[in-house]
Amino acid sequence: MYAFTYHRPTTVRQAVGLLGKNEEAKLLAGGHSLIPVMKQRLAGPPVLIDLSKVEGLTGVEVGARSVTIGAMMTHSAVARSVELQQAIPALAGVPGSIGDPAVRARGTIGGSLANNDPNADYPAAVLGLGATIITSKRKIAADEYFQGMFTTALEADEIITKIQFPIPKKAAYQKFKHPASGFALVGVFVSKRGDDIRVAVTGAGANGVFRVTAFEEALRKRFAAKSIEGMTVPADGLNSDIHASAEYRAHLIAVLARRALADAN
Repeated sequence: MYAFTYHRPTTVRQAVGLLGKNEEAKLLAGGHSLIPVMKQRLAGPPVLIDLSKVEGLTGVEVGARSVTIGAMMTHSAVARSVELQQAIPALAGVPGSIGDPAVRARGTIGGSLANNDPNADYPAAVLGLGATIITSKRKIAADEYFQGMFTTALEADEIITKIQFPIPKKAAYQKFKHPASGFALVGVFVSKRGDDIRVAVTGAGANGVFRVTAFEEALRKRFAAKSIEGMTVPADGLNSDIHASAEYRAHLIAVLARRALADAN
């Protein structure tokens, strides 16, 4: 690991100020993505800004139409939230399959979204629910936030502070996970909120999370597994690696979408 300067601000304003003064600085949330590559000297940021003591970045707030989650909420804390379990049970169930207990105890929802790993679970939930990413500067709609593998709409001096999720009428998440890492070979999140029907897929796309518009169109007539029976997803543009071919991932998307629809409540 290369030498670095360490900061632990206590307010968002302080953290943003440090980012502005240090162009090559990196934010530290849970650290499960950043620290390993630093230990291998694959990354050497000269400045680390630890967000663990910043006030106001945790908690779950339930309103009449939405749920807001603080960016520094750990995966395990999100999963344990009784308020979230009651408001959006499908979302509360997502972090339970992330990694292992150590990862869930330290990793954060904001860190996951900022990193935007193409096999991560939260991007499917955020895009699948039509959430809004709230930062230190603005609000970003999910459809505009994800811009490719490990790429987001975040600017260099911008910090995720909260994520606001509309409360759906029905929603569910199904995942086929890698047995060792726990990452999603394919994960599918489905939701219905009025006329807004969403089917979001993680783990399969070469450019990260994406929506299956053909499924969404079919589900507008009836939000049920039978509505997409026999429908398939093209393998073009999907990941193909030692774990699964593009064709197999395409098959899994359809299977998991139908399973999620059967579970949606």
